[in-house]
Amino acid sequence: MQSTTLANTKKEGRSFNNAFASHFAKSIFLSIVGLLILTFIGTRMFTHFDLNLYGYMVGTLVFIGGFFYRFIAWGERPPTKIIIKKGLRLLFRKNTPKTAVNHLAIYDFIRNRGLYRWTQHILIGWGCLLACAVTFPLVFSWMYFTMEDNGYYTIVLFGMNIMHVKADGIIAWMSYNALNIAAIMVTTGVCMALHRRLKNMQARAEQKFMYDFLPLYLLLFISVTGLLLTVQNIFLHGWMQPQMSLIHQFSVIITLIYLPFGKLAHIPFRPMSVFARNYREHYGEQEMKKCKVCGDHFVSVEQSNDVINVLGVNHMEFNMKDGFNLAELCLSCRRKYRIARFSGFPTHQVKVKEANQNAKG
Repeated sequence: MQSTTLANTKKEGRSFNNAFASHFAKSIFLSIVGLLILTFIGTRMFTHFDLNLYGYMVGTLVFIGGFFYRFIAWGERPPTKIIIKKGLRLLFRKNTPKTAVNHLAIYDFIRNRGLYRWTQHILIGWGCLLACAVTFPLVFSWMYFTMEDNGYYTIVLFGMNIMHVKADGIIAWMSYNALNIAAIMVTTGVCMALHRRLKNMQARAEQKFMYDFLPLYLLLFISVTGLLLTVQNIFLHGWMQPQMSLIHQFSVIITLIYLPFGKLAHIPFRPMSVFARNYREHYGEQEMKKCKVCGDHFVSVEQSNDVINVLGVNHMEFNMKDGFNLAELCLSCRRKYRIARFSGFPTHQVKVKEANQNAKG
């Protein structure tokens, strides 16, 4: 009886999956349905809906579609499948909260590259997160404000009155200026990044306009036009504010559509770094792999085996005549071994370390 029930459950699962052309289509469908349900609840059955934010909603939905397309295409790769599968198993390690804070909150991995780069990433990263935390709930009407004649605002979240705050109080001021604060943070961080990319010779040699500069210009344009809306409202009595509002809205929509397909895609992909870190730490604590040439421990045995297996799945064999796989060498010996293949001299057996092989950053 139990086996019959299990078989029926599996059959229902397969029939549900067969209703979609691909994992991408199913993910998009479930995401849109989830958003509609949350919007239905937040707007009290669509009775409170701000049509001025309709364009942002369309841009957000296109962004979600692009994100899932990019994520699923990336996640279907054999190496990524391993990281995601084993990362999920290790998600509840005791070090996961610390790793998440270091990688997603304080960007500790960038601090080794210098205080300047770390500051610009903090400003851009947290500025964007703050802007998203304010914008998306407003766009889908999960949160909005009402005001009565008593001089108090009512903060409404998912149709429920959360709190009453003074219209001239600090909470109201912070709420209405959160996007301005985020814009100032992003503008400062982007200007720092542009200064570095234009002045640093190594950075200039590696930059491409479409991949490296365009995302920064888009973020800068959004931030500046958003700040101009406030300036027009306070100092210019709303002069040309409707036109600037449209310009700002279109810049946000274009950036949302572009985001999954450019360099900015690393922002929503960043949580996967926690999986990768847990993977390296967990299996590194179990057993480390010795380099077949110099004997140094360089990766875990699990990671080395996974690399060899993934190469085999992709029909790429790196078994050398010397009796080892190229993936069983540390980076330094691997580079020297490649030189040996061209020069005919066994440079990988020379017991000299590279000067920069332990460099940080």
